[in-house]
Amino acid sequence: MKFLVLSRKPAIYSTRRLREAARIEGHSCLVVDPLRCVLHLEGGSAKVRVAGDDLTGIDAVIPRVGSYAVEYSLALVRQFELMGVPVLNGSAGIALAKQKWASLQALTAAGVPVPPTTLMRFPTHLADTLAELGGPPVILKLLRGMQGAGVLLAESGEAAESIMDTVWSLGEDIIAQKFIAESRGTDVRVLVIGGEAVAAMRRTAKEGDFRSNIHRGGVGERVALTPALASVAVRAAQVTGLRVAGVDVLESKEGGVVLEVNSSPGFQGLEEATDRDIAVEIVREAERLAESRAGRQTAGHGRPGATI
Repeated sequence: MKFLVLSRKPAIYSTRRLREAARIEGHSCLVVDPLRCVLHLEGGSAKVRVAGDDLTGIDAVIPRVGSYAVEYSLALVRQFELMGVPVLNGSAGIALAKQKWASLQALTAAGVPVPPTTLMRFPTHLADTLAELGGPPVILKLLRGMQGAGVLLAESGEAAESIMDTVWSLGEDIIAQKFIAESRGTDVRVLVIGGEAVAAMRRTAKEGDFRSNIHRGGVGERVALTPALASVAVRAAQVTGLRVAGVDVLESKEGGVVLEVNSSPGFQGLEEATDRDIAVEIVREAERLAESRAGRQTAGHGRPGATI
């Protein structure tokens, strides 16, 4: 098979490992920066060009959409969907996962537990919000942050007001979330592939920080995948429509609550903590997706096309 990995940074760990895993599995693998792709629509058809040549013969696309130029990357993923090319994580799922508030709304609607969270825009609402969240400290999150960036701990009402006033003055939106004291500095990252929770690690923040992200110095250690933990992670991935998802879960007194769902989870820490070949498992899911699409087309006497 011929796989295409969409990544702005071909040299980073996850992208390199996916390319290596595809080759180990006997496939060819092309890594392309989404911003180097040219999208073209004409006469009811869609195509993608790179360096002047049409991208053809792709059996499956593995998107790695980060925080930069998200709309362009999503447009590219939709372009492949229009062309009938199987995409491991579809544009709708990626878009939902990228929108913190919309994803929390979707999870809540499906009965997946999330921390008590409030979105507001007027300072006069702050006192009531803090009371509803159990008082300070509270977690404040920019809606567009990732990998722990734009996540702040407000230890007092005055600190929360100052932070939120600054954020609002810049035209940004911010959410306030209940501080789960019993899980301070820790969370559990669960990797879901193809509707199955395949691995999990507990992440612990470095000393002096409350954010457990590996990118910010957090340390990961293997954790047992209990039925309850696996269930909440799988449900969260299903709600967002993702075949591959990193689900961040806080362990509260009431049970696991989902912080967020990541559509392009890094997995270096997870591979190191669990000794599992996550890259190969993702590639095998791409294989299953491509084979499933090919089987449906054979049954219907059809073939991949570019017709919209």
